[in-house]
Amino acid sequence: MILYIAEKPSLGRAIADVLPKPHKKGDGFIEDAQGNCVSWCVGHLLEQAEPDAYNPEFKSWKFEHLPIVPEKWQLKPKAATRSQLTVLKKLVKQADTLVNAGDPDREGQLLVDEVIAYLGVTGDKLQQTQRLLISDLNPQAVKRALSQLRSNREFIPLSTSALARSRADWLYGMNMTRAYTIQGKKVGYQGVLSVGRVQTPLLGLIVRRDEEIANFQSKPFYEVLAHLVTDKDQAFTAKWQPSEACLPYMDEEGRVLAKGLAQNVVRRITDKPAEVTQLSTKDKQQNPPLPYSLSALQIDAAKRFGMSAKDVLDTCQSLYERHKLITYPRSDSRYLPTEQHGLASGVLAAITGGAPELVAQAEAPNPRLKSKAWDDKKVDAHHAIIPTEKQPNLVGLSQRERQLYLHIARQYLAQFYPAYCYSETAVEVTIEGGLFKTKAKQDKSLGWKQLFAREENERKDASSTASFAQGDKDIDEGEYVGQLPPLTLGQVLHCHRGELVEKQTQPPKAFTDATLLSAMTGINRYVTDPEIRKILKETDGLGTEATRAGIIELLFKRGFIQRQGKSIVATEVGKGLINSLPLSATTPDMTALWEASLNGICHKEISYQGFMQPLLGTLNNLIENAGAQLPSALNGLKGQGFKRAATKKSGYRKAGARSAAGGNKARTGAKKGNSSNSAAASTTSTTAKPTAPRRRTSKAVAQA
Repeated sequence: MILYIAEKPSLGRAIADVLPKPHKKGDGFIEDAQGNCVSWCVGHLLEQAEPDAYNPEFKSWKFEHLPIVPEKWQLKPKAATRSQLTVLKKLVKQADTLVNAGDPDREGQLLVDEVIAYLGVTGDKLQQTQRLLISDLNPQAVKRALSQLRSNREFIPLSTSALARSRADWLYGMNMTRAYTIQGKKVGYQGVLSVGRVQTPLLGLIVRRDEEIANFQSKPFYEVLAHLVTDKDQAFTAKWQPSEACLPYMDEEGRVLAKGLAQNVVRRITDKPAEVTQLSTKDKQQNPPLPYSLSALQIDAAKRFGMSAKDVLDTCQSLYERHKLITYPRSDSRYLPTEQHGLASGVLAAITGGAPELVAQAEAPNPRLKSKAWDDKKVDAHHAIIPTEKQPNLVGLSQRERQLYLHIARQYLAQFYPAYCYSETAVEVTIEGGLFKTKAKQDKSLGWKQLFAREENERKDASSTASFAQGDKDIDEGEYVGQLPPLTLGQVLHCHRGELVEKQTQPPKAFTDATLLSAMTGINRYVTDPEIRKILKETDGLGTEATRAGIIELLFKRGFIQRQGKSIVATEVGKGLINSLPLSATTPDMTALWEASLNGICHKEISYQGFMQPLLGTLNNLIENAGAQLPSALNGLKGQGFKRAATKKSGYRKAGARSAAGGNKARTGAKKGNSSNSAAASTTSTTAKPTAPRRRTSKAVAQA
């Protein structure tokens, strides 16, 4: 008997739908005509044991217990889904062959692997376990996936990475949360101070941005425009480019701060001749924007529709599971496997048949075109989010579902249009020894931009173009003037007047849903160390596609951040927490390096021990630092009640066990941290020696 273990019931049903009929439905499984079974998890069926499972003394939050580091990690069945685990236990025992059908990412891999390990699968059955990767729940796609089963052993590094992440999050979040909650109580703060390796650096970004805004002092700066005319009375404008001689009067961003200097330039150029000293026209092109990853879609949807990251994830999950209109949504990739191109005609037919308005003002898409999106080298566990071959019934979708489907579909359509072509003319004009520049562009062939013509007409500021134009190079429409008259090199013009433009330096803007997500995905921009910044350019950023929405929501729920209109700002408690923690706990360097290391485990570049050993050393130092000083920034602030939150099981769960991940529950199915998989079955045990006290790091890692 073959047993397919899916991540969720919806995926299990999709697999069963293409297996031989008739089917027999059991309690928690479906049996096909050949006696093979499909069963499922309901998110994680297992969860990390609480500290008091290792030592009853740890039920009380005492600083002398810290850091708590299990010598042998324990999992325990989740009470709410224990019955489904019992179903799987019976089926796994009966099965000859197991198939891991978790979602195609590291958490999905571990979710099923940990059940297989927990149920004691060993020997040939473990070695022969297969992996089913499904990113599209439509029958034809599921059939294709079933014909392409791989050995589950190929995914041991992916599972080990998820295992390491889970344990590290538990260690960091639980120990740091206990340490700062205990210390906070000493200064009168009666609440749980949850600290996590992702949520806390994210909160740090928001707090520091708020402080920049609060401390910002606006200063005036000055620009000079030259209003020029040709001998045929054709007018255009060019902007002054200050020379090196002006540097003493400029700030670090090249803005002129001395009004007298700018006024002098205005006087000098008014009613004076001007000469065209540089003139160039180049033909340029811009490739179609890549299909969406989840973060790219969340950022775009926040800008265009005002949707939160969680709204986008939940809506995409509905489009994927319920309607089967899009592929797996929790993807961090913007590329597609080359074999997908063979399905293009079917997908295009589904889009144009169900949503003809997308191509109403454009030429028909050409399924033979192949954009840069098709690149096997840039596709790993999953590919970009694209429509499926199922034709949509837009009337049957909610407003948000319809908006996101059309958005995803249009981005896919763009791959089947040629590049946008335009000519760019750059002009330099010299007036009284001063240099003035301007630039214009002219469309030659709209190509893929035909699909976005309506948005560009509606948004003359081109803000929408920037979000779509993620091909070779974004175009900053603001740097262009509308039109330039015909000009020749050496042509003499007349500057009929100079114009002084006074502006004010602006403070950085408060984070919004879109900019906060953008900061998380491009976290290297917020790292000062050049070596770390270089490393982080190659990683996924702060958090993962699956967890970012949940991390942001978690900070809201814990009262650390709040909304002010569209802005996201820190509360007083959020500020107090960040200002009480060591800098290393509030900046993205550490957690982003974690992600780099976890990615290294996936690619067999780093071992489990190579990741955990330095982490435990860092944790020891952080706990010592926490005990050495009180969190004085929290003086005068009151929480929700230390005793209640610290002792109630639910309070501990929310504040400690999941605090480091910052919201693993963001994954559909309420996934939590775990501690076992088939790759690392020897690292876990259903029994454990009580672990006490401190500085057990090398022994703990060796046994892991």
